Amino acid sequence: MPEPLLLGLDLRASYRLRLGEVKAVDGVDIEIPRDSIVGLAGESGCGKSTLINVLLANIRPPLVLKSGRILLDGLEILGISREEVRKKVWGVKVSIVPQSALNALNPTKRIIELVKDAIRQHTPASDQEIISLCKRRFEELNLPFDSVYKYPHELSGGMRQRVIIAISTLLNPRLLVVDEPTSALDVSTQKQVLKMMVDMKKEGIIDSILFVTHELPVLRQVASHIYIMYAGKIVEYGPADSVFFRPLHPYTKALMYSVMTPEPESRARGLVTIPGEPPSLLMPPQGCRFHPRCPYVMDVCKKSEPRLVPLSDERGVACFLHHGESVN
Repeated sequence: MPEPLLLGLDLRASYRLRLGEVKAVDGVDIEIPRDSIVGLAGESGCGKSTLINVLLANIRPPLVLKSGRILLDGLEILGISREEVRKKVWGVKVSIVPQSALNALNPTKRIIELVKDAIRQHTPASDQEIISLCKRRFEELNLPFDSVYKYPHELSGGMRQRVIIAISTLLNPRLLVVDEPTSALDVSTQKQVLKMMVDMKKEGIIDSILFVTHELPVLRQVASHIYIMYAGKIVEYGPADSVFFRPLHPYTKALMYSVMTPEPESRARGLVTIPGEPPSLLMPPQGCRFHPRCPYVMDVCKKSEPRLVPLSDERGVACFLHHGESVN
């Protein structure tokens, strides 16, 4: 088996607050193969954005790393200083496209000034070299180059998002992490953004993508593998088609049933809401964290926490309903 581009093992991170410790990432293992698009899905508040910060080694108070290892393109990034991470990792090995394109851009600076600031953290390039690099990348992505001389508020929401993706990949990072990149966009603009990212991977500008979202239909269009996250833990993972068409964890099923898909059975069933709300990560419930909302809850679910058990080479689930089962 080839070495994965990113491997995270036993990741645990908490927010230390006056009220106590919020266990936002609690024992997560995650693997992103080379040449892949991996999806990470779950409701708001399940720990997705915190996991991103951990995977990027972007750990600042009140977030505290409790344990874990991260190997990114052969480099163990949790053991180096923040300054080394800034120079050797961010923008070079991994880049992020954050949730809000407008908030990610300084409204008082033109795009080209932001580009210069980003590039010069890694290399002492001249203005002309940066402009040439930027022009080439914008042309590759079918973006009008004159947009780099504009302020963020002069661009549409979709254009801002595409510009951020272009800036994030100027130094050809191996991994692109995108956090809810389509949540504020209309359907046609979503398609443009998705196509842009897939094309970048096909052209070798980036190697792999970690696509973080709560919009499962979006993941269905692009992801090869999917991790489902709930209350700080991974509860299911597997190839995208298997997770979509044969969900194993009750939470995964609930997520699938809460969105409409093109299949006739989905239209016949209609939308099904998930009862209750995600638990507080300050005081998560004993046992399985989904058991207060689960229609299949058993006594053991209330007392013991299910392990994330591999059912085959590619599938795994943390649910007592499936422990002891195998999947071919």
